[in-house]
Amino acid sequence: MEQSAPRTLLIYAPVPLYRKGGALYGEKQALNGMRLWAAHFEKVIVMMPESPEAPPPGWEPLSHHTNSLERVQVEPLPMAYRPDQFFKVLRSTRRKIGDLIRMADYLSFAIGGLFGDWGAVAAFEAERQGRPFAVWTDRVESEVVRRSIGQGTWRHSLRSRLYHRPMFQLEKKVIRRAALGLFHGQETFDTYAPFCRNPHVVHDIHIAPKDHISDEALSDKMDAIPEGQIRIAYVGRADPMKGPMDWLEALALMRDAGVIFQATWLGDGSELEQMRAWVAEKGLTGQVDLPGFTDNRDAVRDLLQQAHIFLFCHKTPESPRCLIEALSAAAPIIGYEGAYARDLISAHQGGVLVPLGDVDALAQAVITLERDRVRLSELIGRAREDGRPFTDEAVFEHRSDLIKQYL
Repeated sequence: MEQSAPRTLLIYAPVPLYRKGGALYGEKQALNGMRLWAAHFEKVIVMMPESPEAPPPGWEPLSHHTNSLERVQVEPLPMAYRPDQFFKVLRSTRRKIGDLIRMADYLSFAIGGLFGDWGAVAAFEAERQGRPFAVWTDRVESEVVRRSIGQGTWRHSLRSRLYHRPMFQLEKKVIRRAALGLFHGQETFDTYAPFCRNPHVVHDIHIAPKDHISDEALSDKMDAIPEGQIRIAYVGRADPMKGPMDWLEALALMRDAGVIFQATWLGDGSELEQMRAWVAEKGLTGQVDLPGFTDNRDAVRDLLQQAHIFLFCHKTPESPRCLIEALSAAAPIIGYEGAYARDLISAHQGGVLVPLGDVDALAQAVITLERDRVRLSELIGRAREDGRPFTDEAVFEHRSDLIKQYL
């Protein structure tokens, strides 16, 4: 009996690879994503840019995951985000991408950026070969860049001013050619769906079923609500787009209103030292903890499962996975209005959203909950229900099924 040909998926993921001592290193969640893709295809080829720098904390050798990645072939591409770097390697890299496309049955490319966006290059090469492909994006990258104008160095601001419009044109050009649009979260879907002939809302998370809050832990959290201080958390980069100074200003308003709380921002970034200085200046040192980066997933999970509120101040159209992580830990999401956050809590209302940039309203939302502990307890239960459907296995199965159905 003749065997059917192997069904191979080719993807481009912009998460960088690093090399040390001849071994490739990958980010933990990216490695988990490879494993999950491989559960749905006979072979997976993953194209990723390779950074010339040393691996950052938390990256792991691919060789440590031989068993889970035995059907995964990793293909490094040059990291070339400057125009001179990009055009120097464009022809040879496009040739390599073209060869990999011919080896695959299904094609899915992440896009975002301008120079060095190998996902866009792969899309145009697939079109040249007459191959249908899926496009994936988890935020409106051009809008993120536009909103960074005036932030950072003058060179960074100038680059943002020059790049954001051609970036959006490139995004639309690729999406219009895609047979399938996989848009992470409602925010990106609302922006890109008008340019796509087959758009779908999907999610990209790395929360295993066992990482969701247990019934016992949920009961303990809700029982602790009637008295004592409330625990507030955020997990993510301390960068301007995440609104860290808005976050601190809201906490100061809560403190001034008599709210007793303990707040933790877990994550590193360009604003972290400014945040620490501000906390010391405002006398919040005993109530606000800014420990910086951790790659300990257990510590992140424990922080979220103990939190009564996940306070966020996102300022750009993106689909941050931390909101889903919070809901899976039964931490109600309290923060700025956006299509993505609104969609996540549409079923059970496991959060409170306020107008973008309204720090007073944000603080007042928490003050109101702190004074109505019964409602806060109910909100914790609602958050758990909104987070229940989200597991890494479920969301990767969903995306895989869409790729098989439409490509």
